[in-house]
Amino acid sequence: MEEVLFKPNFSGWKDVTVFPKEMREKMEEGIPWISVELSRMFESRRGDTFKAILETEDGLKFETVLMGNATEQWTVCVSSQVGCAMRCVFCATGAMGLKRSLTADEITDQIRFWRAFLSERGGEAGRISNVVFMGMGEPLANVENVKRAINVWLKNTDLGPTHITVSTVGVLKVMEQILTDREWPPVRIAVSLHSADQEERAKIVPSTEPGFLEKLADWCHKYAQELGNRHHHLTFEYTLIQGVNDSVEQAEKLARFLEKAGKPKLNVIPLNVVTGKTMMKSSQERIDRFKAVILKHGIDVTQRRTMGDDIAAACGQLATQAAGCEQRS
Repeated sequence: MEEVLFKPNFSGWKDVTVFPKEMREKMEEGIPWISVELSRMFESRRGDTFKAILETEDGLKFETVLMGNATEQWTVCVSSQVGCAMRCVFCATGAMGLKRSLTADEITDQIRFWRAFLSERGGEAGRISNVVFMGMGEPLANVENVKRAINVWLKNTDLGPTHITVSTVGVLKVMEQILTDREWPPVRIAVSLHSADQEERAKIVPSTEPGFLEKLADWCHKYAQELGNRHHHLTFEYTLIQGVNDSVEQAEKLARFLEKAGKPKLNVIPLNVVTGKTMMKSSQERIDRFKAVILKHGIDVTQRRTMGDDIAAACGQLATQAAGCEQRS
């Protein structure tokens, strides 16, 4: 049954011709084909990023993003919750507070939604090659539904586990659990760090628990032993905020922490501006200086390319608010 739900050219139970016509008609009347419906769609000026505001059956709205590249491969940024309780100071989603966690179906159906969207685009469709849990919400605060959704994707699509990344601000109790959870899929993990100073990190991520950095470094070694390999390496994410966490001194402290944690990869993210917040994006000069310090310590560092910022679809900007951009019907 599940596999028919992932056929992108199917738009309802009427298309599932393995069932008798009468059964299909009853299913059309009584069973929703998909658990979410489109409220609004936005397209970036470059045409490489789309943001959909989806509505749940109980009337809540959340956002999901589709990002393309030059080879017509697409990455979907999925949400795991409506809003977020982590309260990261630079993030629009955190300012919403948490409305509720999404169900497994509501997470699963974000991929179904975008597969149907690409199918409707015909010859220019391409394929979904990657999924990142970097949308609204903290995935590990909704771990059971996230786990179920990922396992459904792995069973019914051509996505491989190393092409799915779960990003977390660091819910250590759950991170410990997944090390021994046999049902946890072998996906990649990214940890949003933002500072290697306990006190400063707590200012940026108020949900930071006492002793977080020491516990995190210890967890990294356990992850490497239990689950890690060259395909399942850890990545740390670090949003660079002008005058807050982007100095050479802070880069040195970060490099020393990453060495202590086993030298996971680092992905630096230029801050995306959020309406109503006064924090500023680091200049490229300061970003380059920061990366140079990390590289000097022999740590692999990349800089995330900003996509969809003109439609408030970039990292930290998702908050189900209207954006000044082209709307598609």
